[in-house]
Amino acid sequence: MLSGLLLLLLGVAPSVLTSAVPRAAHSASDWAGSTTSAVWPPPEATNTGLSSYFPDASQVGYPGPTPTGDEAEAIQTAPPSDMESIYPLTDPKASGSESSGFDVIRYWGNLSPWYSVPSSTHGLPDASPEDPDGCSINQVHLLHRHGARYPTSGAGPASFAAKLHNTSTTTGFSASGPLKFLNTWTYKLGAELLTPFGREELFDLGVGFRVKYGDLLKGFTELPVFRTTSEERMVESALNFAAGFFGVQTYQTDYHQLIIIEEDGYNNTLAPWNACPNNNAENIGYYGDSLQEQWIEQYLTPTLKRVAPLIQGFNLTITDLYHMQQACAYETVALGFSDFCSVFTQEEWEGFNYANDLSFWYSTGPGNPTSAAIGLGWVGEMMARLTQTPIDGPFAEVNTTLTNNVTFPLNQPIYVDATHDTIISAIVATMNFTSLAAGGPLPVDHIPANRSWITTQVSPFASNLVGQVLSCPASNVSTHIRWILNDAVMPLTGLKGCQEDPNGLCELSAFIAGMQERMAEIDYDFDCFANYTVPTPDTIIDGRYPPALRNGTA
Repeated sequence: MLSGLLLLLLGVAPSVLTSAVPRAAHSASDWAGSTTSAVWPPPEATNTGLSSYFPDASQVGYPGPTPTGDEAEAIQTAPPSDMESIYPLTDPKASGSESSGFDVIRYWGNLSPWYSVPSSTHGLPDASPEDPDGCSINQVHLLHRHGARYPTSGAGPASFAAKLHNTSTTTGFSASGPLKFLNTWTYKLGAELLTPFGREELFDLGVGFRVKYGDLLKGFTELPVFRTTSEERMVESALNFAAGFFGVQTYQTDYHQLIIIEEDGYNNTLAPWNACPNNNAENIGYYGDSLQEQWIEQYLTPTLKRVAPLIQGFNLTITDLYHMQQACAYETVALGFSDFCSVFTQEEWEGFNYANDLSFWYSTGPGNPTSAAIGLGWVGEMMARLTQTPIDGPFAEVNTTLTNNVTFPLNQPIYVDATHDTIISAIVATMNFTSLAAGGPLPVDHIPANRSWITTQVSPFASNLVGQVLSCPASNVSTHIRWILNDAVMPLTGLKGCQEDPNGLCELSAFIAGMQERMAEIDYDFDCFANYTVPTPDTIIDGRYPPALRNGTA
């Protein structure tokens, strides 16, 4: 009786606890692998009748002194500040020893939080996001990914959890050593939505962007128009960015948020795959998946031999191991910590990272024949803004309903668009950032020593691509442009007319001409609609189906 009363005081029903006691036949609980969730606010707390007791700040009044200061322009006045923080996440550690400087969280491919990449990675050791000496910024274009999210619906970690729970409630299993946590582990991840850390990433990105480029706000004569898509995590990312950029009390009235429908049948340059059938074809758009599977089989086979003895009564497979690695990343960015992380060694995390590189290179990056076409619509919009030339007809995935001067203004000093990881990967192929493809196609049987395509550096959570339009020397007349990907200045020598420059600068007129020529090379209709298969071997490095192979394929 006393024990039952104690359980009730603790808020636990005795019958629930009794049913969850591990059976003698195995050490795992019968709730292991089950899915748990929570809703906030609680349904009982939705009564709005009390709202009159809690007036907002404008109703209360008495704000105290409110003089404003000048806008920040740190990108022109201060040394660069690197993104290194993952607060409040726990920095995960690999199993066994780690090399000096190894950081597990930077080996999760597109599931890693963004961090500052040095420009030396792309052959520009003396370049930084800070203005080159004597230059000033007149305009900035920002394309960013949404923040950290839960797995997509039906993703691997959920499948692993279901398999584990099915075993725990039937034959039972027993886990030991680094896998002991599985005996009582439950699946706490939702699907698709932004995590609290993901909200923080975009809020911080907005704050950082205001500190760097706030001075450009002085050039607006109308409220800015920023764009995102209709997916929940996209809208929430855009709003958190705006809250960080403008401030939480005023952001809803400081700008206009354009939300473009992301769904089949709607053109959308921020989610363009729906308009390109070949990008959705299993043997073209998902070509990288088959190559990724080959690599996963290779690098995780030794892991299976090492880890399988630690769980009895459960048929552990290589696929399970890969899903466990994914769970490490997703749990960390959602819950702050994951026991899965320390199951795997540094070498196994390097293998996981490369698996993501293979998938992105061959499915949405320079190695896929639809990638340049997928990014063409946004690049066309960027060029329209850059040249202040209206888009007057159908073009790639552009939604022409929204190209009027209200929803698509051409005179903004600051442009902000939110998109997905795969689209950033495609756009850098469209723009022919050749430093990302300098290492050539990725092999499937080993990790090349000096590969140039690393997904964590291209499209991690909150990835950001910034185009700086500058005047050199400083004036009101723009003369140059350069592009910065996750704080790394990119060489623009992949465009005709853009010369080598230690700061990544290209004369604006040369960039416009070179990009127009690059866009003309991309045959959108062919790459998206023609009847072809990916060449074998796939030696594509510019995101286009090879023109020399086109005869007889249409």
